[in-house]
Amino acid sequence: MKTISKKELLEKLDDVVEQHIADAVALFQNRDSEFLNRPSAIGGWSIVQCLDHLNSYGHYYLPRMRDKLRSAPPAETEGFTSTWMGAYFTKMMDPETGKRKYKAFKGHIPPSQLDSASVVSEFIRQQEELLYLLRDGLHKDLDAIRIPVSILPFIRMKVGDVFQFLIAHNERHMQQAKRNLVPESIY
Repeated sequence: MKTISKKELLEKLDDVVEQHIADAVALFQNRDSEFLNRPSAIGGWSIVQCLDHLNSYGHYYLPRMRDKLRSAPPAETEGFTSTWMGAYFTKMMDPETGKRKYKAFKGHIPPSQLDSASVVSEFIRQQEELLYLLRDGLHKDLDAIRIPVSILPFIRMKVGDVFQFLIAHNERHMQQAKRNLVPESIY
């Protein structure tokens, strides 16, 4: 795999997370619970189920990333090199390159009725924390920090790969949630 600019990567990911926050605030934050809990017209999760699913991954990854980044020494390199596995998982989740549907893993399947206000609030909080971690990552060696994968904890991915995977996964489900906004969606 080739080495890329860590600064460019993190700025690109930062932009996506900023958009997720803006969308959550503008499209979901002040909607009523009935609307946010309404199942998809084409089958599938409601808006709030999509966000709750993402929150479940955030509950796993964000504390681990925070702890590892906090204790990591300052970076001496300006680059990042993704692993084949990290690139594969990211490509799989990216809505542009990963067209296949996947079944959610146990522990990441949302219930059918949720407290929509708390789920949306937690999603926004997690995205704000993710922004902080991305910005902290600019000063750390993203190749050296390893995070256990949620579904297979004996596998550890570089934190740069985790950032990419997590944000691609978030984008996938934000698009899914936005398709629930109108019956014949433009998304």
